[in-house]
Amino acid sequence: MAPGGNAGSGLEIEHLIAQRRLELAGKPGIAGLVSNGKTFSIAVFASLGGLVYGYNQGMFGQILSMNNFAKASGVTGIDNPTLSGFLTSILELGAWVGVLANGILADTLGRKLCVVVACVLFCIGVIVQACTHGGSYDYILGGRFVTGIGVGSLSMIVPLYNAELAPPEIRGSLVALQQLAITFGIMISYWITYGTNFIGGTGDGQSKAAWLVPITIQLVPAIVLGIGIMFMPQSPRWLMNQGREEECRDIIANLRRLPVDAPLVEMEFLEVKAQRLFEERISHRDFPQYQDGSFSSNFQLGLRGYASLLTNRGNFKRTAVAVLVMTFQQWTGVNFILYYAPFIFQRLGLSGKTISLLASGVVGIVMFLATIPAVLYVDQWGRKPTLIVGAIVMGLCHFIVAGIIGTCEDNWDAHHAAGWAAVVFIWIFAIGFGFSWGPCAWIVVAEVFPLGLRAKGVSIGASSNWLNNFAVAMSTPDFVTAASYGVYIFLGMMCVIGALYIFFLTPETKGRTLDEMDELFGDKSGRSQADAAVLEQAMREVGLLEAAGVEKGSPKHEVEESEYAHGEKPSAQHTA
Repeated sequence: MAPGGNAGSGLEIEHLIAQRRLELAGKPGIAGLVSNGKTFSIAVFASLGGLVYGYNQGMFGQILSMNNFAKASGVTGIDNPTLSGFLTSILELGAWVGVLANGILADTLGRKLCVVVACVLFCIGVIVQACTHGGSYDYILGGRFVTGIGVGSLSMIVPLYNAELAPPEIRGSLVALQQLAITFGIMISYWITYGTNFIGGTGDGQSKAAWLVPITIQLVPAIVLGIGIMFMPQSPRWLMNQGREEECRDIIANLRRLPVDAPLVEMEFLEVKAQRLFEERISHRDFPQYQDGSFSSNFQLGLRGYASLLTNRGNFKRTAVAVLVMTFQQWTGVNFILYYAPFIFQRLGLSGKTISLLASGVVGIVMFLATIPAVLYVDQWGRKPTLIVGAIVMGLCHFIVAGIIGTCEDNWDAHHAAGWAAVVFIWIFAIGFGFSWGPCAWIVVAEVFPLGLRAKGVSIGASSNWLNNFAVAMSTPDFVTAASYGVYIFLGMMCVIGALYIFFLTPETKGRTLDEMDELFGDKSGRSQADAAVLEQAMREVGLLEAAGVEKGSPKHEVEESEYAHGEKPSAQHTA
């Protein structure tokens, strides 16, 4: 195959390489995790980051409803909607800062140290919250912001680290475990707070431990993660980026428990090397004026890379999809349910805070269970059908709950069955989110961008996620106070608009080739085809195509004095 083949041939080459890797590596997916003890332990370790993230999502709304916490913090739950909204959403604001800082720290400090920094910040924030006393909410405000920085960083750096550490054939399973860990964290947060709510009773005599235990118990997985990461190997990808190629090869061999000269080790090593060469050439091609290695040039490279997501018409459409998909994900109302479930159920006529906490625990269970088939079968269902069906289910649930509240809220005692019916539809809403917008939104965001812009594009999507998460947590308590059923009508309409947006304006990304994605987004620049050609040539030059048996006698040599190596502008069809 000639150098610089089209995107279709590039996809065929990647398939042949993956096929050859599977022949050498054995079974993929869950079976691969079980058969490889070291890799499986890394996958389980990765889930701690998701566990911390998910637990924090579900825990705070539960302790807001506890009597003793109201005394200690001066916050009387949703009865003070603006304050409770800000105290809840300040974590999302901190997480947004953590996501933005993560892009710089991960490359500067390395993945492991970045995880340690995130865990330290997380623990500091938790300790500050645990010091809450005297009716002052300042401890909660400051502590949750710092905790949020750690959560935001962990939500990205831990999956990134484990994806770079894991063999390619089991990365999909790691993604599944990460998503399951998040929903598992949400689920256990509800049941832990339900249990601790009884410490000292549920009335005025309630013990401080009722809310201190669920807050401080977060320290356990965070400390385990922060300490344990130091005993884990460095990311081979990060080592390659630092020019430490032999260490990179040694770690791959150690993970595979094979000699360094084993064919599988050589192949995986060359894949990492080819990817690094590809990224260097994309940088030289697009920004030849910023290649002197100075701080100013590196800053400009990062800035221009993000700017290209907006200045190129095709890239702007991709960025709009990433931002809007994440916007609609948050405005389905999922975090309104997760954060304020106990208050929601109390307003639906459930008598007593204990019953409302119990009903909240079911939300966590059904969402966790609904995520399992999604991570197993989404590649069969497709992205668009899954998102559309999920949005319709959630929208209908919102409208039905709004109708029940509008009809019965003046006298819940006379409409007890209707209150429980509304609770059931909130549980169905959680199922609808668990199998659709929870996992699928992230998949779409990752798939719409060309290879050279994928990392930056996903970070923009993550930023949109956290900012909209902040907006939802901040606004919905006041909304509920002003219009108890109106908030459900609004969120239901957002689900409908989201379904229409997916149907008319979002492409199906399942199984699309790079050039098909260009066509879908009206990208006439040939960016994806050009990126695929550069990647194919990088694979050829490092010897990956020969090692995989795709080509015989492919030259193994240093970077040629080509237009990409010099940073000269390529031909028109390759220009983004």
